Amino acid sequence: MTDAAMTQDAVVPQAGQMRAADGTPLKKSLARALRRQKLRALALVAPLLIFVLVTFIAPIADMLFRSVENQIVADTLPRTVVALKGWDPSSGEAPDEPVFQALATDFQIAAEQKNHTKLGSRLNYENPGISSLFRKTGRGADDIGDTFMDRFTDLDEAWKEPGTWAALFGSDEWLADQAAWTEAGDRKASQPGFKLRDGVADALPITTGVYRTFARDVQSDGRKSPADTKPWPVLFSALAQDLSATPPDALTAIEGADTALLQNAAGAVGGFEPYLYKEAFLDIDKDWGDVDKWETIKAYSPPYTPGYFLNAVDLEQAPEGIQARPAQQQIYIKLFVRTLWMSLMITFCCLLLGYPVAWLLANLRASTANVLMILVLLPFWTSLLVRTSAWKVLLQQQGVINDILVWLGIVDNAGRLVMINNQFGTIVAMTHILLPFMILPLYSVMKTIPPTYLRAAKSLGATPWTAFWRVYFPQSVPGIGAGSILCFILAIGYYITPELVGGTNGVFISNRIAYHISTSLNWGLAAALGSILLGAVLLLYYVYDKIVGIDNVKLG
Repeated sequence: MTDAAMTQDAVVPQAGQMRAADGTPLKKSLARALRRQKLRALALVAPLLIFVLVTFIAPIADMLFRSVENQIVADTLPRTVVALKGWDPSSGEAPDEPVFQALATDFQIAAEQKNHTKLGSRLNYENPGISSLFRKTGRGADDIGDTFMDRFTDLDEAWKEPGTWAALFGSDEWLADQAAWTEAGDRKASQPGFKLRDGVADALPITTGVYRTFARDVQSDGRKSPADTKPWPVLFSALAQDLSATPPDALTAIEGADTALLQNAAGAVGGFEPYLYKEAFLDIDKDWGDVDKWETIKAYSPPYTPGYFLNAVDLEQAPEGIQARPAQQQIYIKLFVRTLWMSLMITFCCLLLGYPVAWLLANLRASTANVLMILVLLPFWTSLLVRTSAWKVLLQQQGVINDILVWLGIVDNAGRLVMINNQFGTIVAMTHILLPFMILPLYSVMKTIPPTYLRAAKSLGATPWTAFWRVYFPQSVPGIGAGSILCFILAIGYYITPELVGGTNGVFISNRIAYHISTSLNWGLAAALGSILLGAVLLLYYVYDKIVGIDNVKLG
């Protein structure tokens, strides 16, 4: 039987169903082939897709997350945040003793882990002065724990021993594993993870949380054992809080531990001299009595906050609601407006200068056009910093342009023009830098317009201007759109050139973003400013698409 006959027999309906040559249903065979083609196509584009995700999508997603992320307050002061829920800022008074008691535990832990300065820097963005308050308190917070340590060690010297705490809070299994690790002496081997003793978390909740943090912090470097490391002073103040609130019979619920030492301490805690946590913090710094400091901590205690976006539009989150920032601090709206206006002005200047050049390149003979094209591309072969610095030399009051104007008598030596460290200098320098990005799209589109169209229009009686405006210009609109979008998007994100030639009146919002990323380290505000800038660009892009049509944008 011939191959054609076999193929024909293979697709003949058998039992009412079309089948392929291998006997499988034709529909299933086609679906399998189509799936293989899709997988093959996906494998071809996968490297590029992964590259785009890693270098473009992921940074944007991270920026959007950073603009609302605010977990540092709740992570650093978890007990204080919970205690503050019952405090009413409108009372006009600082929180009561329970809040300061929770703050004492949180702050001592933060000081041990060196996190209090990070939190102070974060809150200082919202309330200047908190950073110094946190640094000063970090230096004196251990005095609270030291007071209770003296009280406990006066009862029994065993409280000074790291092994006492390890035996009380660590499980027997962990203690055995930890002892074996210590005896082996191999500090490169991983330590056994800390395991809590059953029942201790219910009997001593505050101290358990502190000791777990202590054990993990000690084990983080892989060289020390919690059973051999001096306990943090905060453990003593936390233990005093727990024993004051826990009935003595609850201590018997701690499984497998010798609680005799603990029960003796529980009986003695009631005789301790009352400790005033609020007074202790006020002795460290009287600013802990300021309501506005506590308002800031409470306002920014949620894990996510609109505060960065509010600051980015010159607003702030106050106890009575969202309100405008003081007039002397309102700079970002002005910078956004200036950035958009100057970017549009730079784009217009590029179009005004670039359109005739592109027309010449497209209509001159090839040899002349090639020479001009080299001149257009020449700026790409020169460093951006060199070009910007050259404009500083040209535009400054003692620069080349002013010297020529004085020599020609156009301006007086005492009245030299101020052309730098202002908006004019930024527009001139950036127009020169972005001009090739306007010329090249225009040229690529104009090169495709047949010159016969203009000759035909003139032969039908149109004037040169009418022929250009009615015939040539509409066909060059796609190049205008492409060049304008390219120049505008590049201009709106520039920060090197405005920084060098813009002074205080010619800088863009991108300069503030760069400042917050590299100098003030306020990455949340920088992310919020960047997100708003991204949103503004996308909005303008959408408006442009509705008015002009993005399909009309071509690069040639």
